Amino acid sequence: MTFKSALLYWLKLGFISFGGPAGQISMMHQELVEKRRWISEHRFLHALNYTMVLPGPEAQQLATYIGWLMHGVWGGVAAGILFVLPSLFILSGLTWVYLSYGDVSAVEGILYGIKPAVTAIVVFAAYRIGSRALKNNVLRAMAVLAFIAIFAFNIPFPYIVLMAGIIAYIGSRFAPEKFKAGGHGDGSKVSYGSAIIDDETPAPSHAKFKWSRFIVFSVIGLIIWAAVMMMLSKAYGWEGTLTQMGWFFTKAALVTFGGAYAVLPYVYQGGVEQYAWLSGTQMIDGLALGETTPGPLIMVVAFVGFVGGWTKEIFGPEAQLIAGVAGASIATLFTFLPSFLFILLGGPIVEATRDDVKFTAPLTGITAAVVGVILNLAFFFAYHVLWPQGFDANFEWFAAIIGAFAFLALFKFKQGIVTVIAASAAIGFIYSLFI
Repeated sequence: MTFKSALLYWLKLGFISFGGPAGQISMMHQELVEKRRWISEHRFLHALNYTMVLPGPEAQQLATYIGWLMHGVWGGVAAGILFVLPSLFILSGLTWVYLSYGDVSAVEGILYGIKPAVTAIVVFAAYRIGSRALKNNVLRAMAVLAFIAIFAFNIPFPYIVLMAGIIAYIGSRFAPEKFKAGGHGDGSKVSYGSAIIDDETPAPSHAKFKWSRFIVFSVIGLIIWAAVMMMLSKAYGWEGTLTQMGWFFTKAALVTFGGAYAVLPYVYQGGVEQYAWLSGTQMIDGLALGETTPGPLIMVVAFVGFVGGWTKEIFGPEAQLIAGVAGASIATLFTFLPSFLFILLGGPIVEATRDDVKFTAPLTGITAAVVGVILNLAFFFAYHVLWPQGFDANFEWFAAIIGAFAFLALFKFKQGIVTVIAASAAIGFIYSLFI
């Protein structure tokens, strides 16, 4: 397998990676494990187990890991960037259309149908994660407490993550069986034939741990981060919109345990309530656009950055498009930079301990808390979709019907996310023609 062929595959994946992390991981498994035989089932799942432990988008990190394992640092960097770049361009273009023509009745009708579908998707995500993660009453109680913490007391998401990890760590000392979590299996019962990177293939030289390499990558990553932050601070001041975006999305990147749905409440707290980069309704619209574009769902941060740059007119009222692109680019850079470092720094350690990587008790507790946080997000979306003008205004009964049918399509009929959103958008558009 050549570096060129790998580049072409990662670029193709960036344009077709619909369906959220589950769909993207499935695509990579089918193509790389089953068809092309670039990597064995065991090595693929081993890498997946590691990326599931990390904060950040697991599908993008998995692509980065496999690219790194096959072709070294540049292979990992190329895989990770090409996985994200098409989504950045597509989402930036759609966000420009949304901000420029969002008041057009046809666009409003499409969004009217998509919003309740997105609400149903979030509810389904809470159910899907909860059914796997909440295996006993202790973990269920942690999910309930997390929901109460963010819903009733508005406690920031990072504090909830921290407390869940501490509680689980302490609890595992007294009742370890309550905080056990299984991995994804070792693939020993499935064989697709020999692979280029097979079960017993020794780690290449670039995948062997060296302190010198660890220190160099750490320094390079910090230099890139600090250099961009210093340039932004010098050009716009520490309180400047782009500078604050860089700082905020750096923090967001480090607390994204549980995937994009889990970090969205934190992005909402910062983007809507703290910095006022966008409104609550726009946040829902952004998630709707994120669900309909390829790439990791966490790319909704590009929407937040674009709208923030546009709304704040950081380059003046005549340059809103450039401001939006700058905001989207800054949000994307600072969200994904830690992901590359996690792989380049931790990958050699993971390769050296292929048979020992396990989920920890703190991660189990964090995953349980994430379920409560996602459920809170579903309540937030449902309120803004069904009562867009507040509880005193009319209830959007037709939106409720769309949401109910969307949930049934996902839960009972196992329809894909893109199919559900497309059908809901069509229904919303048709409905808008008669009101």
